[in-house]
Amino acid sequence: MTAEEAVSHIASGAVVAVNSSSGLCCPDAVLAALGERFDREGAPRDLTSIHPIAAGDFFGTKGVDHIAKPGMLSRIIGGSYPSGPTKAEPPLIWQMITGNQVKAWNVPSGIVFDMLREGAAKRPGVLTKVGLKTFVDPDLEGCAMNEAAKAESIVEHREFDGEDWLYFRALKPDVAIIRASTADERGNLTFEQEGAVLGAMEMALAARNNGGKIIAQVRRIAANGSLNAHDVRVPGILVDMIVEAPEQLQTTATLYDPAISGELVRPLDTFQTPEFNIGKVIARRVAQELRQGWAVNIGFGISANVPRILVEEGQHGAVTWMIEQGAVGGIPLLDFKFGCAANAEAFVASPHQFCYFQAGGFDASLLSFLEVGRDGSVNVSRLSATPHRTAGAGGFVDITARARKIVFSGMFNAGAKMRAEGGKLVIDIEGKIAKFVDAVDQVSFSGARALEQGQDVTYVTERCVIRLIEGRLTVTEVAPGLDLKRDVLDQAATELLVADDLREMDGALFRPEALGLRLRA
Repeated sequence: MTAEEAVSHIASGAVVAVNSSSGLCCPDAVLAALGERFDREGAPRDLTSIHPIAAGDFFGTKGVDHIAKPGMLSRIIGGSYPSGPTKAEPPLIWQMITGNQVKAWNVPSGIVFDMLREGAAKRPGVLTKVGLKTFVDPDLEGCAMNEAAKAESIVEHREFDGEDWLYFRALKPDVAIIRASTADERGNLTFEQEGAVLGAMEMALAARNNGGKIIAQVRRIAANGSLNAHDVRVPGILVDMIVEAPEQLQTTATLYDPAISGELVRPLDTFQTPEFNIGKVIARRVAQELRQGWAVNIGFGISANVPRILVEEGQHGAVTWMIEQGAVGGIPLLDFKFGCAANAEAFVASPHQFCYFQAGGFDASLLSFLEVGRDGSVNVSRLSATPHRTAGAGGFVDITARARKIVFSGMFNAGAKMRAEGGKLVIDIEGKIAKFVDAVDQVSFSGARALEQGQDVTYVTERCVIRLIEGRLTVTEVAPGLDLKRDVLDQAATELLVADDLREMDGALFRPEALGLRLRA
């Protein structure tokens, strides 16, 4: 049916789950029709929307902004939200959140998928230790993003088998809106042109098993019997309505790239390596933390360039990269295409990937930071002055909850002007905003939990390498050309300890030539 016909089946007060990651798998045509229906009819009203990962972006896919209308949307549970440049006008959903026009929660993406899976199985909810002592914990913020949400608890402490757990009630959507590449006439869905499947199956099950409806947006329709059964990721028995949208983008600002969907293997020499700058210096130092044979999660920011460093150094394949959207192996992509990988070895469902992350089954994670607190806690999810600059936590809390080794990367402070010259770091203008502080604005990663669990935590900046040793931030390496006290210790807004065996960072990091990087077994 048409998108307009499909959304006519969504009633006021419905709980609507949307499968998306920015532009990736975003059922934008259906969301657009839903928003247009409200503009015409004033219905449906008082919707609750569920987004394990953000729906839409700043760059051509409106996503959740189609339904971010006062009166239409009353509650939103999101693992992440659309984000963009500071000077850009905030997305409509952010304007509603900051204006207290919608109750909004930022729940870690993996937990949202868990809540849907528990709803599908008609179990009461999720018991987890993911999020303890972070903003997720009701002792801090309980996931609430604004005053409107604080009055309604979404998470609570529960004791089970003598241990403290966080408890989230199961989610039971009335409608699931998902997207695929192809549907046959019976509603069987394949994802051959997508860069992920995300949680399409889990959402469809949660809606179907609770008496709800499933709307699937696809690029094309195929005849019955023409699809390979092994390629069907959501069977037609779980699909009620099909909406054909031949112009759907593959991902953010990308019409179609066959390498993203695994239909083409790109030669390694077609991947552009980062230009030599201070960010690349940091990425090169992060790469030195890796070991051959590791399975490594990677996040947005400076660390996203590390796979390109390994390509440049002839070390591609030494580690296997994993991203929360579901790609395993290959080379994670940058900028608009972040969340996708080219030349992936496998695509797993996001809920399975998060199960792997939440239990710490992988070897290391490379992530970014906005702020680092005295106890090693990290804020990556909130900038109070410009909330739409960040996407919220996404999978960050799930990934770091039990990770054995975490390498956070970022600039030591904000606003500094500097350059690499002659194998040394030269600071021309000092920054004015400290990023190492006594207490972070929001606890996305808990230093206290890291100490309890014995996690190996490192912070790599252009000026120094800092390790979390016995719960204290300890400088272990300093960049050549810097004065430790003037350029590092005095520029932090909290106390940094100095290791007895303080070393100078490898001067080769600050030269554009190859490092001759060899990952140890």
